[in-house]
Amino acid sequence: MPSAEETIVYEDRPDVRPTRRDPVAASGSELIGGPAGRWALRAPSGWLTPVRVVSLVAIGMFALGMVQKMPCYNWAWFRGVNSQYTHACYSDIPHLYVGRGFSEGLIPYVDRLPGDMAFLEYPVLTGLFMQIAAWLDLSGGPIQEQQQTYWMINAGMLMICAAVVAVCVTRTHRHRPWDALLVALAPAFALTATINWDLLAVALTAAAMLMWSRGRTVAFGVLIGLATAAKLYPALLLAPLFLLCWRSGKWREFATATFAAASTWLLVNLPVMLLAPEGWKKFYTFSQERQVDFGSVWLILNQRADAAIEPETANNYAMLLMVLIFVGMAALTLYAPRRPRFAQLAFLVVAAFILTNKVYSPQYVLWLIPLAALARPRWRDFLIWQACEVMYFLGIWMYLAYTTGEKHQGLPAEGYHVAIALHLLGTLYLCAVVVRDILMPDRDVVRQDGSDDPSGGVLDGADDVFAPGRKDDSPHHPATAVRTQWGTAAQSPEKEPAAGPPSDRT
Repeated sequence: MPSAEETIVYEDRPDVRPTRRDPVAASGSELIGGPAGRWALRAPSGWLTPVRVVSLVAIGMFALGMVQKMPCYNWAWFRGVNSQYTHACYSDIPHLYVGRGFSEGLIPYVDRLPGDMAFLEYPVLTGLFMQIAAWLDLSGGPIQEQQQTYWMINAGMLMICAAVVAVCVTRTHRHRPWDALLVALAPAFALTATINWDLLAVALTAAAMLMWSRGRTVAFGVLIGLATAAKLYPALLLAPLFLLCWRSGKWREFATATFAAASTWLLVNLPVMLLAPEGWKKFYTFSQERQVDFGSVWLILNQRADAAIEPETANNYAMLLMVLIFVGMAALTLYAPRRPRFAQLAFLVVAAFILTNKVYSPQYVLWLIPLAALARPRWRDFLIWQACEVMYFLGIWMYLAYTTGEKHQGLPAEGYHVAIALHLLGTLYLCAVVVRDILMPDRDVVRQDGSDDPSGGVLDGADDVFAPGRKDDSPHHPATAVRTQWGTAAQSPEKEPAAGPPSDRT
């Protein structure tokens, strides 16, 4: 039984439980007994709190993803190339255990590799993650057994990262914890979690978002710095933060977060920069020199056109597009009727990077899933996007099966282009509904409970200092306007009678 204080907190807000507000979630809940009842408790009680439920679901889905990799674990990774594609269970982890010298005890960034890749082409913190897993691999024996053990150790470490993501997303929006089920149940999350080491950066980024939502600016900066030391994309979150702090006048907080992020990144990278400068810069030179590769719009243009697009040309066009998108985001942020939520702009900037980049590996979808759950927690839109990503996941492996197998079984280039187009269109669709929510804030489901920006931290409920698009007669305090307009409108879709006192509910 919840206390009176807990009940008051929940009773003065509209009911935002997904099974009461989202038709798709309500239909899906029939598998476990149907939507939450009229008299159901609305405050967490007992052992099965939202954090624990979401975490257990995320771990269960992660385990199913591991089961999906079992054909490769048992034999397909080690018997030719084609089988791991036809079974759609490829992973970089066992192959790079050998290919990047971990099986021989070589030190990342310091020791030169014997193959065509002179040094490890991953950022420093990811390299440390890979090395720790290699130190824990004490299997000995045949190389196949070592690769299997190395993958299993990495899977265990990545499962912890998945649990961290689930906990952080659950806690970021205080009054909407069940939105994190979007992350836990995302099929693309389970399918791609153990392809590579991206979940380390995703977990650190999710933790950073949680810290920012709690107003812990320094902790946010430190975590963004660590995440950027594991993967480059988390640094992009500072761009929308700059725009939001510009509109709200929170320059001190932005400067503190940026300084903490830069200092942390430098602190992590500096030892390797000094001891092994050639190995350290390999990640950055490899990213610049990498050819146009799988999953990008540039690959379609490359294979459709007579002349190949050079890496430098693709880099320049991608940079130009990102600059134009940032200018558009700046206009959107400053002229929107209400200041956008941090999660909305964070999703848009990372999605823009993915759409314009010259490569899209299947696991990159992990970057977007937590941000999508915070930016647009609506099951229909989320599942449309996920369906496109699952089709792309299958498409790339079938394309590789076609190009590497002697019988050419799978997808030819034309079919793979369709899969790429589905990925691009699905991501663009989700971007479009997020932009619509920004331009029409009454359509934003997160704000329908009277909130302003639950993941915004110091931005939540802050006054606008520079907002040329705001009308002179509009309220200067966003949170006040949200509660008076959207808080009431949120009740309209469903005329549910008010809940009784705590003693009457079961």
